[in-house]
Amino acid sequence: MERPGGVVRILLVEDEKDLREALRDTLVAYGYTVECCSNGPDGLDSICSEGCDLVLLDRMLPGIDGLTVLRQARQAGVRTPVLMLTALDAVGDRVAGLDAGADDYLAKPFATEELLARVRALSRRPAEWETDIGLCRGDVELQVQNRVLTGPAGTHTLSQRECALLELFLRNPGVTLPRERILLNVWGPDSEVESGNIDNYIHLVRRRLRLVGSQMKLITRRGAGYRLETDKC
Repeated sequence: MERPGGVVRILLVEDEKDLREALRDTLVAYGYTVECCSNGPDGLDSICSEGCDLVLLDRMLPGIDGLTVLRQARQAGVRTPVLMLTALDAVGDRVAGLDAGADDYLAKPFATEELLARVRALSRRPAEWETDIGLCRGDVELQVQNRVLTGPAGTHTLSQRECALLELFLRNPGVTLPRERILLNVWGPDSEVESGNIDNYIHLVRRRLRLVGSQMKLITRRGAGYRLETDKC
């Protein structure tokens, strides 16, 4: 397995000492710089200092639980990618983590290879893409609150569902998102959505990107999901 090309600074917030030390040693061995915290208050302070590129955040923490830490950090304007680690793996638990602002969710126990793969995926995202103006990727800008997409050829207003779907892809550039992840994030766990609805909205989002003149491509990966390619922009 290749080590990452650049130095990525990771904040690990985990109260279980043996796991914390094992994860730290593994990440350091793969070339990452790791800072550790063992409780919620210290984790929140470290996250809000924005001195890291990626956060690995345990859900069950002393002092302040991980969900509260994450919500407060997002409310404070922190945009650092967060991978939530937890022993709670029910659909409702995963939804709660994503709704609180997590970028990804990994259930314990997990394989080291999977953790490293998710760390690589999240750390590939350029820092500080989001601005006060909007969410910027490639050659477009999405104003999520107003559902306005702007590209080289102009501006277009999206429906709420189109905006939510495009936002998910813009926050995960270059990552293949399975249909289950899309359903969970955009429609929710209790929605009765036919499979064809995802395809319809993917088609609509592709049209919106073309309307504003974007060169980004929303690629279908047969049997795997969909991926937004921004490399040529």
